[in-house]
Amino acid sequence: MSVGETPITVVGNLAAEPELRYTPSGAAMVKFSVASTPRSYDKTTGQWQDGTAMFLRCTAWRDLANHVAETLTKGMRVVVTGRLRQHNWKTPEGENRSMLALEVDDIGPSLRFATAKVERVQRNGATSGPAADTWNTAPAGAAAVGDEPPF
Repeated sequence: MSVGETPITVVGNLAAEPELRYTPSGAAMVKFSVASTPRSYDKTTGQWQDGTAMFLRCTAWRDLANHVAETLTKGMRVVVTGRLRQHNWKTPEGENRSMLALEVDDIGPSLRFATAKVERVQRNGATSGPAADTWNTAPAGAAAVGDEPPF
């Protein structure tokens, strides 16, 4: 991350199906919106009150874009991290406009009210199995699964 960038994490629901596209050079890009609505408890009525929903436009690139398009669907609750960007433009009438958008660094389903089965993606030329698994943190010489513990 560069100096002066604004990192942000947003929790919300996908407002529509992610839109997967490809640039002329072949890079995958997905666009989607996350709706985040604050809620507060009103003690006088004894009920939860919804605040004003915020819709944040998000863009993810390359492998992450493909993973989003294959995994996430409209309505899913997600946790998104990235960098806030401001886009400025002029309308055909000459009026200045701007909007904030999120350039996504990471995204996943929220597990607060759901479950998910994570499937690891193999990179080019990678082999599968425990020996190639970088999440396998057993030290060299450690007992294999099913062996007696070392104590």
